[in-house]
Amino acid sequence: MRRVYMDYQAGSPVDPRVIQAMTPYFGTAYGNPSSTHGYGQEARAAVDEARTKVASLIGAQKKEEIVFTSGGTESNNLALIGIAQRNREKGDTIVTSTIEHISIINACKHLSKQGFKVEHVPVDNYGLVDPTTFEKSIPDRTFLVSIMYANGEIGTLQPIAEIGRIAHDHGALLHVDAVAAAGKVPIDVRRENIDALSLSSNDLYGPKGVGALYVKDGVRIAPIMMGGGQEKGLRSGTENVPGIVGMGRAAEISHEEMPRESARLARLRDRLREGIEGIPHSYVNGHPTARLPNNLNVRFSYIEGESLVLSLDMEGIAVSSGSACSSKTLEPSHVLRGIGLPHEQAHGSLLFSLGRWNTNEDAEQVLNVLPGIVTRLRRMSPLTPKEFQV
Repeated sequence: MRRVYMDYQAGSPVDPRVIQAMTPYFGTAYGNPSSTHGYGQEARAAVDEARTKVASLIGAQKKEEIVFTSGGTESNNLALIGIAQRNREKGDTIVTSTIEHISIINACKHLSKQGFKVEHVPVDNYGLVDPTTFEKSIPDRTFLVSIMYANGEIGTLQPIAEIGRIAHDHGALLHVDAVAAAGKVPIDVRRENIDALSLSSNDLYGPKGVGALYVKDGVRIAPIMMGGGQEKGLRSGTENVPGIVGMGRAAEISHEEMPRESARLARLRDRLREGIEGIPHSYVNGHPTARLPNNLNVRFSYIEGESLVLSLDMEGIAVSSGSACSSKTLEPSHVLRGIGLPHEQAHGSLLFSLGRWNTNEDAEQVLNVLPGIVTRLRRMSPLTPKEFQV
């Protein structure tokens, strides 16, 4: 059976070029970056080079503005909790949206227990934060705004530059979770008024367990983990040199190849969309145009997404019914509920997240089997009206 993988948002293979760059740091170049001898300085130089490459991907002015972490979740926690702890005198309110990643949601819940207030800005049916609504939702004493660059489930891109301008006009900092967007669409932290930004290595085809947080020069932030003071004191612990080198190389490749690769993925996405919209009672979730090039989230009336996932898996096709980070719960996606979908429609959604190794043949294989699966499941479903059992 030919296998097709379209769940890159949940986990991506490491690019062979990245593995090649990492390999020496598992064996011959094994020094500790904090050591003063030659082995240590070799490792330090490799970490600094990776820092420069990650900074270039997002338009950061200085490599020192990049702090390496264990992944997007830690970066999000460090940004929110670290900024909150260091800037308490500037305010007590954090503004975020209703469709943020679960790590943002839970970090905000943690901060609310520490006496901070959290305000949630609604999104429209496409998942967009409206700047006018956003500005009206900023209370006095707001010191931090956290809005994701793009939603990893429905693919909608936010008007980050405008949101950042409004946040700054109100004296607040802007943090952006760019895990899903980085390497897919151009990001410029200076032009887009971003003060802190979270990244994940694996979403760039680098190794898992590595991430980064951009912290604009001059932004005050406190560490959330104590130790020997690595990463400017913001992320103590011996650096994961092979992983950091891998993330740097992954960022470099993504930066170089983004224009043509994103265009290629958008064509694949649009081919899938064209074919799927030919299935009766199927609908696209998220914004029709302002969306990630590799993301297609669709819903099918009268059937459950999990049944579709399992049926496609039996055909050798791997997709998702939502975010892998919150898949342990049987509740429908908070993102889909946040854009106004009722419970039963939110449960009937599929996420196709495309990646570097997907081909036209993959898309055609999906379109060959999916209509029959949908028809079969609808015939079995007690939710399907008789006139729609096609």
